[in-house]
Order: sequence, then C-alpha cells, then structure tokens
Amino acid sequence: MEEMKKKRSPVRYGFYVFFMLFMLFFIYIGFNYYSNIPLNTLRKQYTYEDSKMMNIVGMNVHYRVTGTGEPLVLLHGTGSSLHTWDAWTKELSDQYQVISLDLPGFGLTGKHFANDYSIKAYTDFLDVFLDKLGVTQINLAGNSLGGHIAWQYALDHSNRVKKLILVNSSGFSKKDSDVSLAFQLANTPVVNQLMLRLTPKSLVESSLEEVYYNDEKVTEELVNRVHDLQLRRGNRQAFIDKSSHEYADRTEELKNISCPTLIQWGKSDEWLPVSWATDFEAAIPDARVIIYDRAGHVPMEEIPEKTARDMRQFLENGSVTSITEG
Repeated sequence: MEEMKKKRSPVRYGFYVFFMLFMLFFIYIGFNYYSNIPLNTLRKQYTYEDSKMMNIVGMNVHYRVTGTGEPLVLLHGTGSSLHTWDAWTKELSDQYQVISLDLPGFGLTGKHFANDYSIKAYTDFLDVFLDKLGVTQINLAGNSLGGHIAWQYALDHSNRVKKLILVNSSGFSKKDSDVSLAFQLANTPVVNQLMLRLTPKSLVESSLEEVYYNDEKVTEELVNRVHDLQLRRGNRQAFIDKSSHEYADRTEELKNISCPTLIQWGKSDEWLPVSWATDFEAAIPDARVIIYDRAGHVPMEEIPEKTARDMRQFLENGSVTSITEG
C-alpha cells in the first residue's frame, strides 16, 4: 500500500501543476480579454474640437486641419494615430495649415476597405484624401510607417510635394531592425488569433517604453489612449494583417526624390537603427539629417519643441545642416 502511494504521488503532483497552470491561463484571459469599444464612445473621448470625418470608399477617415498657411501634412506610424502629432500641431499651426489624419487600420478611421496595407494602397489613399480636401501642393512629414508612405508618395507624386520630412522613417530592409514583441506575436499562428480578443495593457506599455527614450513620459493616459484605439472594431485584425505584409523594396529609387528632404532621428531608437538616418541622407540627393541624442523612435513626441523648431527652420529657408544634437 505504501508503495502504491509513492507511485501515485508524482501523478497527483503533476495533476496539481497542470490544474494551477490551467487556472492561471484562464485568470490571464479574464484580465486581458477586451471587447471592441463602440466607435461613438471612442469619438467622444479621442476627437478634438477641429476633428472632422471624410468618407473615402466607405471609410470614415478621422482628420484635423489646424491653422492657416502653407499645408503641412503629418503621417503617423504603426499602432499610432494623429494624436502623435498633437504637440507639433500646437507648435506649428501659427504659421502652417497643419493636416493630420488617422491612416486606414489605425485610430478612429478603422480598417482599410479592401484590407490592403501595402505602401501603394496608402499612397493611393493619401492622394484621394488630398484631392477631396482640395489641397494641391504640400509639405509632407511622416514618422516610421508614415515616413515610408511619405517618401514613396514623394517619388510617385513629385509635383505635389514641396519639401519632405522623414522622422525615424522605415523603408530599408528589416534585417537590420529590431522587431518588437507585439509584431512577433502578430506573426505567430494561433497566437495572432488570440490577439483579436486578448490585448494586454502591459504589452502596450512595454511597446511604448521601447519607442520612448525616457520611460517616464509613458504616462497612464498615453497607455490608455493607445490601448483604447486598438479596440476600435477592425484595428486588431488590421494590425495582424499589416504586420505580416511584405513590402516591396524601393530604396534604390530614393535617388529620384527631387524635393529638399530633412531627416530627423532619435539616436536611441530601439526599432530602427540610427544608421538608417545616414543611409537616407546618402540616398536622397538634396537631404540633410539631424540626430537627437536623448530621443527614441518618436522624437516629435519626446522633444516636440526642438524637433518642430528645426523643422520650421527647414521649411522656411532649408538652411539646416547635418548635425547631431545634444
């Protein structure tokens, strides 16, 4: 009898371990399961007084037009929204007509009508948006994915872009860049399907700490906003679809960009290497670069006054020289 008890104890121990892991899994699901937030609820919380909606092929595009003057269009990056440009809008709308928007797949705009997250789909969308807005020539700035869209738009629509600003822009080969945990999960079968309902705030917070140099600037308000906007219907599926999309490499065509270009880069970017800043500068004929020591992937959020000041100087007279800022 004693021998039988000894034989059963490892089995019983294994059962208890399995049971505890099973319970922890369901507790984790319970804490991280999020339903979609109704669009009206999100609009009440995350629109501005000058927010507008534009219908483009069934998509209700959230955008802002702030200030008067020469048009300056701002394009955000993956997982972001037009809110990333809030500080730049305040800094620059005294002199420019600042236009920002939630790109398809993000923010209040929601998924692309054809689930197409190629750069070509984004540049085509931007062209229609500008036509409907009645804007002909623009200064165009973009961060990360927004930068990728911006420089390809400048290639394909050179007649519309007067000056180009690339802020920690993507577009070169992914082999030299670090892929965040969120992107890795979005590319993992089964796990990415769980992501359609499981959206941990802790994952959002860790991703934001990766893109910021100063983690103290990752506030609860910022985490809540990014997390809430991911819960707009269609955005989680869009993130998965976009993360698995393979972009065509057009960097050999960068030499054909004809407009003056400013490259701004946070030196402590954990996603895209700072070496890309000089790669862009070398590839684009009329380009200059500023590298900011105490900034990460989103310098326009971390140090908005400095980056906006440099960009204003570039737009006014193009006299910015290639430097590294302290």
